[in-house]
Amino acid sequence: MKYKIFNYITVFFSVALVTTSCVENEDLEQLDPNNNAVDSFWKTDADAIQGVNAAYGSLLTDGTYMRSTPLLLDARADDARTNSPWGSMYNAGHFNSNVADAAIYGWAYETYYQGIYRANQVLEKVPDIAMADTALKNRILGQAYFLRGLYFFHAVNLFKSVPLPTELAVYYPQKTNEEGWAQVISDFKTAAELLPTSYAGVTGLDAGQKGRATKGAALGYLGKAYLFTKDFANAKTTFKQVIDLGVYSLVPNYRDNFTTANENNLESLFEVQFSRDAGGVDLGWGGAPASGWGKTSARAITYAPRAFGWTDVQPSWTLFNEFHDEKTKTGDLDPRLDATMFYNKPGTKLYGKDFATFYASSPADLNDIFCRKYQNSDGEFADEYDWRSGINERLLRYADILLMYAETLNETGDTPGAYTYIQMVRNRVGLPDLAVTKPGMTQAQMREQIGHERFLEFPLEGHRFDDIRRWGWLQDAAKLAWLKTRDAEFNSYTAGREYYPIPQLEMDNNPGTKQNDSY
Repeated sequence: MKYKIFNYITVFFSVALVTTSCVENEDLEQLDPNNNAVDSFWKTDADAIQGVNAAYGSLLTDGTYMRSTPLLLDARADDARTNSPWGSMYNAGHFNSNVADAAIYGWAYETYYQGIYRANQVLEKVPDIAMADTALKNRILGQAYFLRGLYFFHAVNLFKSVPLPTELAVYYPQKTNEEGWAQVISDFKTAAELLPTSYAGVTGLDAGQKGRATKGAALGYLGKAYLFTKDFANAKTTFKQVIDLGVYSLVPNYRDNFTTANENNLESLFEVQFSRDAGGVDLGWGGAPASGWGKTSARAITYAPRAFGWTDVQPSWTLFNEFHDEKTKTGDLDPRLDATMFYNKPGTKLYGKDFATFYASSPADLNDIFCRKYQNSDGEFADEYDWRSGINERLLRYADILLMYAETLNETGDTPGAYTYIQMVRNRVGLPDLAVTKPGMTQAQMREQIGHERFLEFPLEGHRFDDIRRWGWLQDAAKLAWLKTRDAEFNSYTAGREYYPIPQLEMDNNPGTKQNDSY
């Protein structure tokens, strides 16, 4: 197995009770706590571990990080473009999602609440399990709080005003966006108090397992929640706590953050664990888990270059051009350009093919640009058509912590201090000292610089549109006009469309739910 955590996830994801007619040993029984046999579950340490692993499992299906959530986060930003022939995907990138067609956004909404329900089961049932290892119990509860906070984070961030179930019940009324963020903050706070910095030094069933939520991950997301709600003082304090843990650093090779070569590295605070070697070979589209499901991602085929996958998402030309604005100290192009996208550069290869030769008969493709991040394109695979990428999705990197911390310094009056943390990210790719090239920036100038730095550090990682929205650019006429010059998809934007619609099924099943503006 790629990671020990999969040993538990794979076993747990059986649909029903696994027994044989000739074996009566109850120790062989594996129960799904979501089925009718729940009364005989939630008895042991192993049950608790399997329960929390089910909550992790909701990160692996189509509604979340197998495919839909990256699409929802990337499609609308000026670092990406989509001309997908699938209307639902095209509309997601053009601010035109249809209330009558909940494909993609509705799947995400459903899966977030599946994950929340599973986390709530853990939080309700595990405290009553008699566990000799109280530290293990606390870690399991901390992971459940973290995962519930993460699913709430996405639901509140993408859908604005949503239900906030914190217990197992039947009816959950819609809450305000402010109440949503307060719950996110509460969950991440609690998680940070319960979680370890690492699983390397713990004892118990989770000892040494990579991929589980840690204190650093909880603090990182807590800081993001403060930042997104403009509580810059608390965000600054929280990001500094992450830095002061002393366990994270930037990996020397930027591209190691997007391949299987160096997963769960020192830069990663939290990533979704995918593997071609775990589970079966079927795709996890959603709903009740099946025993044949694999633990693979469909991001690669969805974003893949022409003829190697579906090419539903491509980098924007604005992104390509902005990478040329500043050379490295040695006069070279920013190396993040080649790590982010394929283009007709001499010597460029994709899936073992020479770019110029492969696209020679198609001038449109020869002169186009394609995604390289999260592609299995280094020659090991011929294409992505098996839909089975094993590349982990990095949800939170230390580079993000550094740049967000710089932002909070700037917003709390320490603009000079922001230079240090920005430069740490720039140094990795050999860019000049910003304090020399742009000394003495004002707070407003630094805001613009941070926008530029984040644009080039995190393209196609689901951050850019969140930044655009939280910075208020869509409500700023000059900024919105600027965005339209960078990405024609913003011509379709109307006020309120920064959020996706509440799925119609939720409207029908949850009386009193109000639809988001403009839908």
